[in-house]
Amino acid sequence: MDSPCINICSLRGDGLCSGCWRSLDEIAGWTQMTERERRRIMAELPGRAAADDKAVISYSTAEG
Repeated sequence: MDSPCINICSLRGDGLCSGCWRSLDEIAGWTQMTERERRRIMAELPGRAAADDKAVISYSTAEG
C-alpha cells in the first residue's frame, strides 16, 4: 500500500501532519507496518481530515 503522503509535511499542534493526517509515529513507522496496520490508519484519515475545517485535502470513502 502506498503512503498517503502528499509532500505537504507540517506537524500541527495536535501532533498530526497537515498534509496526510498521520501522527509522527505513524509516519516514521509506515514502512515497517503490516498491511493491516496501514489499512487501519488509512481508514482513520478521512475522519481526521473531516474534523478540521481547514483541511488541505479530503479523502474519498470510495475504494479504488
